[in-house]
Amino acid sequence: GAFAAVRHGCVARGSGHVGAARRGCANALDAYSRIVIGIAESAGPAVVAIRHRDGGGQGSGWIFTSDGYIVTNDHVLGEGGPLTVTLTDDTTLPAEIIGRDPPTDVGVLRIPARGRALPAVLLGDSGQLKVGQLVVAIGNPLGYASSVSAGVVSALGRSLRSQSGRLVDNVIQTDVAVNPGNSGGPLVTSTGEAVGMNTAIISGTQGLAFAVPSNTISFVVSQILRYGRVKRGYLGISGGSRPVVRKLQVEFGLKLPTVVQVFGLDPAGPAHRAGVQPGDLLVAAEDQPIGSMDDLWRAISTRTPNMKVKLRVVRDLKPVDLTVIVEEDW
Repeated sequence: GAFAAVRHGCVARGSGHVGAARRGCANALDAYSRIVIGIAESAGPAVVAIRHRDGGGQGSGWIFTSDGYIVTNDHVLGEGGPLTVTLTDDTTLPAEIIGRDPPTDVGVLRIPARGRALPAVLLGDSGQLKVGQLVVAIGNPLGYASSVSAGVVSALGRSLRSQSGRLVDNVIQTDVAVNPGNSGGPLVTSTGEAVGMNTAIISGTQGLAFAVPSNTISFVVSQILRYGRVKRGYLGISGGSRPVVRKLQVEFGLKLPTVVQVFGLDPAGPAHRAGVQPGDLLVAAEDQPIGSMDDLWRAISTRTPNMKVKLRVVRDLKPVDLTVIVEEDW
């Protein structure tokens, strides 16, 4: 890629090659610049500024369909009051909230297309990302021109807690410079597709930014466009992590040093009906080890109502397998 070209083109292999190395370095940097410029020119027009009409708060988002659907961070939408969207050509339009999902910090808006196809950035496949890959963060904090920052994917598979308290999995970590006004803008690859949405900066930490992966966004968007919200499974269990001694870990083949102890149950909930009891030690769901309530949420997050979930609990030092019919989490 461009970074490899920079590395190889800028290494002098002896004093006689210094001039050639410098020319190679300049050419490689020019190639890198052209990639970033191309991304900015193709994706920039689809990036919008989102404002509250009462003047409180703003952020970025981007149009992902040519008929005016926009994705942004849920927290950018605030309390859900009237919003406006400003395009890069300074056009300002009223925006309708189609749906929002605080657990993943994703919200969907729509603006009137008014008889024209709007510029759009399509959602790509974040599952294909590689550590070290070139990415560009684009924001529109002022609504007049795109703010562009380039960098690389620093790490994959991170977990980030949303403002709702739920963990967002498979978060992308980058070294791209992102400011709060760019929150909600796309993270774009050299193909021009959005593989993430810039969502948070760790305050006081240099060069650390995060993005919600596009595969998560695609799931949330499809649910919102179909149902107006995201349908998630509900078990009706309250509990907390507790450590287990090494002897029990070995005896029951536990992969984690903690399990979830069931504190309480919704008496009308599916877990209670399936036979889960207070005091049970929940050790697995769908054959995935469970060491915390976050692990349990993760295991059922993609389970829709009426689906079966296999649970394994330890009760009176004996393993018990139960099947729960998931209900809808309202």
